[in-house]
Amino acid sequence: MKQRSLGRPGAPTTRQVSAIGLGAMPLSIEGRPDTDRAIATIHAALDAGVTLIDTADAYHRDAGEVGHNEELIARALREYGSATDDVVVATKGGSLRPGDGTWYQKGDPAYLKEAAKASAQRLGVEAIGLYQFHRPDPNVPFADSVGALAELLDEGVIVRAGISNADVAQIDEADAVLSGRLTSVQNQFSPAFLSSRGELEHCAQQGISFLPWSPLGGISNAAELGSRHAVFAEVAGERGVSPQQVALAWELSLADQVLPIPGSSRPASIQDSLAAADLVLSGEELTRLAEGTRS
Repeated sequence: MKQRSLGRPGAPTTRQVSAIGLGAMPLSIEGRPDTDRAIATIHAALDAGVTLIDTADAYHRDAGEVGHNEELIARALREYGSATDDVVVATKGGSLRPGDGTWYQKGDPAYLKEAAKASAQRLGVEAIGLYQFHRPDPNVPFADSVGALAELLDEGVIVRAGISNADVAQIDEADAVLSGRLTSVQNQFSPAFLSSRGELEHCAQQGISFLPWSPLGGISNAAELGSRHAVFAEVAGERGVSPQQVALAWELSLADQVLPIPGSSRPASIQDSLAAADLVLSGEELTRLAEGTRS
């Protein structure tokens, strides 16, 4: 598995992780697989060299099971047949699900600090590898919420701090609150959702890692991706690979700071996605893909 930096060049906490990570949300929400298949999916990712797994305390289906995904990942890591010390588990706090399929935000600093400590306990770690503020809370000043992450860094509860679902101004504000210690930004980005292109480019300029969530646009199969974005299917057909691989390889080409985290609920799907790390697209192919996303 090819590697990329998680964090800014030269920062003391910057480390190398797999160029593509595993987005673990599908393993715990609606339509989730049984536990055996979920763990097999995580193990398949580890077998392929994944060292970045993304989760959140809100990744659960039913009321009363907050942290379901975190506990599942912790179990999969414990039961893996080899050492997993090099795996960074990135989790998030500040969004909640009452169990009816809806989401709401809770950016209160005291709550975020307690949520982070609870996540660390579920993950079985002394310090969380990457802790991300899940989504801005309109009822709480953004700087106050991010301030909780600064305190968590200072207290050693978390190793790295990130934010999610943020615009350029919020990225700069968060970095200022964190005294230049912002490691990553996780926004939705895919061939079907390009609205975060400005945030991606801003992160690249600042050396901040950019983690596209839903990097395949919620598209679960090659036929659907090909029908919605024909050029990706065309390039895939010419290369003899899946359109998903082309989409992820295209995202990797946009900046060295991009670390896609495709979601998966089956070993075969994450194995296919991870093969994109070795797919190098030509200049002509990249031009065609860029034009295809604009059409």
